[in-house]
Amino acid sequence: MPVGMLTQTSIRCWASGVPIYCRTPWCRVPKLSLSMSLQKHSPHSFLPLEALLDKFGGVTVHLPQELPTAHEGAFQSWLQESIKQWKAEGRAAVWMHIPILQSRFIAVAAAEGFTFHHAELDTSTLTLWLREGQSRLPGFATHQVGVAGAVLDVDTGKVLVVQDRNKATNAWKFPGGLSEPGEDIGNTAIREVFEETGIRSEFKSLLSIRQQHKHPGAFGKSDMYLICRLKPLTFSISFCPQECLKCEWMDLEKLAQMKDTTPITSRVANLLLYGFREGFEKIDLPMREFPAVYTGLFYKLYHRELPRTYQNGTGL
Repeated sequence: MPVGMLTQTSIRCWASGVPIYCRTPWCRVPKLSLSMSLQKHSPHSFLPLEALLDKFGGVTVHLPQELPTAHEGAFQSWLQESIKQWKAEGRAAVWMHIPILQSRFIAVAAAEGFTFHHAELDTSTLTLWLREGQSRLPGFATHQVGVAGAVLDVDTGKVLVVQDRNKATNAWKFPGGLSEPGEDIGNTAIREVFEETGIRSEFKSLLSIRQQHKHPGAFGKSDMYLICRLKPLTFSISFCPQECLKCEWMDLEKLAQMKDTTPITSRVANLLLYGFREGFEKIDLPMREFPAVYTGLFYKLYHRELPRTYQNGTGL
């Protein structure tokens, strides 16, 4: 399982009458741009940078990966003049993306009031609030998302479980790991199960959601841990020895009664046992896909099945 955090957009409202400031890809309007000519700074000149305006009054600046003739003094002069201009124009904030190879400019930006917003791989993002009062810019990711797959063979009543190699306590659990950016939770469960056990499966439903705040394994952020019910497509185990100490198909009733499990595994095992005996429609949260309000985008909705007469509002 790759170690990482799933990024997530945060949304924060401005005062009454002012739009929500939302840092999402579809909020940017790159065609509304300003090309700014930079003053020459002897003995070097700073390369021209483009400031892109978003529809909420913010400005975005991307420093290029290579600035062979630029130095900190030229950048500082440009930045000071630009901040004055942006304030005069009534801009709300500045988002500045600085490549890791240009990190020398971070200190210059910090001296002008910029603060870190987040960093990813080879780029740091800094922000500066230009209006009066406390910054109303949204924060960065507030949660990480982990997903596990409870692979249940309904023909035998056995469920796939593993013991992590790198845990202090070798308790039986469902295979799983962190979701990757842009990855549906069902696909995360399928991928993690295959990576850890070699078993191929298909998504059936969402079973449970655990929420935990100030998670030590999430850098103090909040953690969402989801468990999905999966149907096995193959049955021959070939587990990853780097991640798993043991892996086996275990009788579901045995797992539900076993003490050598994590609390959430025990709870979900009993939930599975209830669905196995009484019908999965009593526990499943199946997925439906719907078009989003943003053109070309879709979202996944997980909920209990609705009677046909209520599916189109006819039962109201």
